Amino acid sequence: MASSPVPRPSSPPSGDVELLERLAAARHDLLTQVGLRIVGQRDVLDGILTAIFAGGHALLVGVPGLAKTMMVQTVAETLDLAFNRIQFTPDLMPSDITGTEIIEEDLATGKRGFRFVRGPVFANIVLADEVNRTPPKTQAALLQAMQEHQVSAAGQTYRLPAPFFVLATQNPIEQEGTYPLPEAQLDRFMFELRVSYPSQEEEEAIVTSTTGDTLADVSPVLTSDDVVAMQHLVRRIPVSQALVKAAVALVRMTRPPEEAAPPFIKEYISWGAGPRASQYLILGAKARAALDGRPMADEDDVRLVAPTVLTHRIVINFAAEAAGRTAADIIAQLLKEARWQPK
Repeated sequence: MASSPVPRPSSPPSGDVELLERLAAARHDLLTQVGLRIVGQRDVLDGILTAIFAGGHALLVGVPGLAKTMMVQTVAETLDLAFNRIQFTPDLMPSDITGTEIIEEDLATGKRGFRFVRGPVFANIVLADEVNRTPPKTQAALLQAMQEHQVSAAGQTYRLPAPFFVLATQNPIEQEGTYPLPEAQLDRFMFELRVSYPSQEEEEAIVTSTTGDTLADVSPVLTSDDVVAMQHLVRRIPVSQALVKAAVALVRMTRPPEEAAPPFIKEYISWGAGPRASQYLILGAKARAALDGRPMADEDDVRLVAPTVLTHRIVINFAAEAAGRTAADIIAQLLKEARWQPK
């Protein structure tokens, strides 16, 4: 049965208006605070904030030395969230992430029992550094926590704290001794964010600010309760049924068997994006609108998040590799040429 169109309210509830204004102001303050330590990378920071307030996870791809860890840690400080960093290595075990049970003796009675010791995944923001350097079973333990927001051990289930956000990093230039994430697991990440080299002016500013004797202090802008409330606010941002149709149409155009798929998609793509891409296009558009202080998402919001949502969800074929085409430029061409807005 077809879903009914989302009604467009004449005005949002007064409580939501105040929260929306506060979120827009908080975004400015957050970027200002993070800018005390991080030079440039505005698009990446916006992507991280969008994913956090949309309740998703993000994958950062960039060469070493681009301050990815510092960026995430600083965002956690400005949001007053608990932060843990996990360095993924080939010998890392699932229990090293989720936690393990230990035998503990009661000094009063002399009896022994098991006690669960929580692992580093029990934090609000978890940085999974070089997630492709650990075996699939350890990757799966993290990805299960990402999907279910809980950890199971010895028949017990432990809820992860809210909000819960995973930022994973991958190094694109070093592939020896790595375990690339399968496409089905990449699909669990809302965004793939590309961290690029800074400009010369930015790099000079980085060198100047990081070779001194002090590190800039940042102040919390929001609390964990604020973040959870604003995640619910993002969910309440309305979208028109036409925008939902447009987002779904765009995703379906990445699938070669679809009649609406352009010729270059049929030529260069083996597998297109799945339904989760449609969901994240709309959620990302809602979050972008909320961060701008706007009460409703529009087509520009969808177009803005589309590259980071779609690029890691398509699988290019040999013809694309032979032609020197990448997933990123194929999606860019799709957004440029395709008429995906319903008439």
